[in-house]
Amino acid sequence: MNTVRRAAAALTAAVAVLGTGAAGQAAAAPSPTPTAGNLPAGLYGTKDPTYDGVWRQSLSFLAQRATGYQPADQAVEWLLGQQCGDGAFPAYRADATKPCDAKTMRDTNATAAAVQALAAVRRQSAAPEKADQAVKAGTDWLRSVQNKDGGWGYSAGGASDANSTSVVVGALAATGVRPVDLTSAEGRSPYDALLSFALPCTDKEGPGAFAYQPDKTGKLFANADATAAAALAGLGKSMVATKASPDQAPTCTDLSKPTSERAALNGASYLAKTLAKTHHLVQPPMPGATDTAEQPDFGNTADAVVALSAAGASKEAMPALEWLEKNSASWAKESGPAAYAQLILAARATETDPRKFGSVDLVEQLNAAGPAPKSPDTSASSTTDEEDSGFDIWWIIGIGTVVGVGIGFLLSGRKK
Repeated sequence: MNTVRRAAAALTAAVAVLGTGAAGQAAAAPSPTPTAGNLPAGLYGTKDPTYDGVWRQSLSFLAQRATGYQPADQAVEWLLGQQCGDGAFPAYRADATKPCDAKTMRDTNATAAAVQALAAVRRQSAAPEKADQAVKAGTDWLRSVQNKDGGWGYSAGGASDANSTSVVVGALAATGVRPVDLTSAEGRSPYDALLSFALPCTDKEGPGAFAYQPDKTGKLFANADATAAAALAGLGKSMVATKASPDQAPTCTDLSKPTSERAALNGASYLAKTLAKTHHLVQPPMPGATDTAEQPDFGNTADAVVALSAAGASKEAMPALEWLEKNSASWAKESGPAAYAQLILAARATETDPRKFGSVDLVEQLNAAGPAPKSPDTSASSTTDEEDSGFDIWWIIGIGTVVGVGIGFLLSGRKK
């Protein structure tokens, strides 16, 4: 998911420079850069939220619910206030009192993340009806901007990509909508789009992986970030995923008639092999960077841990989780609430205590990054699971054959 955020920042920056949006609309003049002194009180984190305000708020909510906390009402109200009248969410609106207009860049990733987060916290919020309406409006907007191939791009009308499509699938899972039933006018589902990004097991560079998008010639290149996201989505899971049982080593198998589940398991096989060497993923240098050395990608490593554990490969995920326990403290402290949330979700997926994550209490650090949440309660974990339980039931009925490939239960809570 970090690649998506970086891409969003790059895209928005390009829009500001070129003066046109992804859909050809005129871009709004850049707002003053938010600082720690003028950020809204309900927002998590102190850094500039221009490119990730809604995203980091949503991930924070999901991680808090997964650990038994309910976000403060003030924080929930802030997220609700970011929604546009049509149901979409931008990455961040500095002035939520002004209605969104044609120049407001709607963000499918932010919208999907917010839908999942609000679905998880609505029952314990001060205004559950308002949260319900926001979830429905957000889901309806996502439906309205589905591409012909069944997928979604980062912005409405943009070419579909594996990450954006996967985040939306997670939102559908969190609201009980079967992705297979959400089809475009051409009859294509989100899984049709995901399968178009899947590399075969015979690919020499990335057997079983997913590409973010095809290049200009239509060729697919393995992308670990996209693979982690698509593996979860292919299994019908959201970001708050739990450990699957029984545990077994993932394998890559090409089928004459590919399925999203099989492609997801192939993706897990690719992730396991990629992590086997150094126990972490690396991030490629950003365009124009003078330092071309590969750097550890902590966030996507955490996402890969979740995907592997959700696919029944928790044994293969553990070395990466242990690497994160030893090496992620400085990164999380610098990056803020979204980073703590990703680590919490990785710990939860492997049944590891997030309060004893190496030398860090991840829950304490996340809770300190925003308004003090409500005290932990015994219903929080079950609430998150209940949000997805209806989805789990139809999924298991619809693909009973997954028992044969070693995934006893397919769907759990999801971590954004």
